[in-house]
Amino acid sequence: MTTVAANTSAQPAFVHRTVLLDEAVDALAIRADGIYVDGTFGRGGHSRLILSKLGEQGRLVVFDKDPQAIACAQAIADPRLVIVHDGFTTFRQQLDALGIAQVDGVLLDLGVSSPQIDQAERGFSFRFNAPLDMRMDTTRGMTAAEWLNTAAEADIAEVIKTYGEERFARKIAAAIVQTRAESPLETTGQLARLCAENVRSREPGQDPATRTFQAVRIFINRELEELKAVLPQIIASLRAGGRLAVISFHSLEDRIVKHFLRDLEQTDDLPAWVAVRREDIPASPITTVGKPIKASAAEVAANPRARSAIMRVAERTATAWEQPV
Repeated sequence: MTTVAANTSAQPAFVHRTVLLDEAVDALAIRADGIYVDGTFGRGGHSRLILSKLGEQGRLVVFDKDPQAIACAQAIADPRLVIVHDGFTTFRQQLDALGIAQVDGVLLDLGVSSPQIDQAERGFSFRFNAPLDMRMDTTRGMTAAEWLNTAAEADIAEVIKTYGEERFARKIAAAIVQTRAESPLETTGQLARLCAENVRSREPGQDPATRTFQAVRIFINRELEELKAVLPQIIASLRAGGRLAVISFHSLEDRIVKHFLRDLEQTDDLPAWVAVRREDIPASPITTVGKPIKASAAEVAANPRARSAIMRVAERTATAWEQPV
C-alpha cells in the first residue's frame, strides 16, 4: 500500500485514446466540491476531465497498479489529486487512511490499457515476441511465464477455459506442459505459436491466441476476483446520490457488474407464496441509471478497441446498507 503525492516530473508521451471519455464523466454527475475516485487511472484521460470539472474544494483519488501509470499521474501538478499505487481492492482501506468516509462518485475502467498492450516488453500482446510477463504491477507478483512453467496441466486448462472461454483449452494446456518439459516457456511468441497449432477454429478475424492471452492475463492479475471484491466496498462508501460507473471490455467482467447491480437493486425478489406488505419490503440501496452505454460508431471507427466497451451506471439511494462480511 503506497500513497504518493503528485509532482511535475516529465513523462514520455503515450498514444492512448480514452474509451467513453465524455459519457463516463457525464455519468458521474460531477459536483464541483465532490470527492471522486478513478479506480483505474491508466493514462489519465478520465481523471483529467474529472479534475477540469472540480472546484478548488473538490478532490480526486486515483488508483493504479502499473508503475508507468503512476509515473504519468505524478506528472499532474494538482493539489486536488491523490495518487495510490495499488489495486482498487484496497479501496476502503485507502480511503480510511486518507480520512475519507464517503465519496460522491467512482469510475472503474476495467481491463488492460492500450499502452500496456502496445509496449512489447510488458508481454500482454501476441503481436510481439517478448518476455512473457503480463503483470500490470511489474514490481510484484508472479509473471505469466513463471506460472505457466510450474502450474499443473489441469489448472492451466481450467484458467484458459474459464477466463478465456476457449474450447481448445485442454489441447493448449497439454501443449504447454509438453513444451516446457523440453525447455521453459519464456516468450509471448512461444505461447502464441502453441495456440496457433492447437486452436482448430476461431471467430473470423480473431487470432488463435486471443482467448488464451486474455485468460492468462486475467488470472495473473486476479482481475475478476478484484472486481468482485471492490464493488461492495464502493456501494458502502457512496453517499446518497453518488454514482458508480463501470466500463467493461468483455463478457466476464460485464456479467459480474450486471449481476451485482441487479441483485442489489431487486430487494423484492421473493417467492410468490410469501405474504408481505409492500411497505415492509426493504428499499434498494441503489438504482440503475439508464441503459448500458456502448461506444458510438464514430468512436469505434476512430478507436477499434472501443467496440467491446459497455458501461453500466448506478446511483446510491438514501437506504442504509452495510457491506457483507
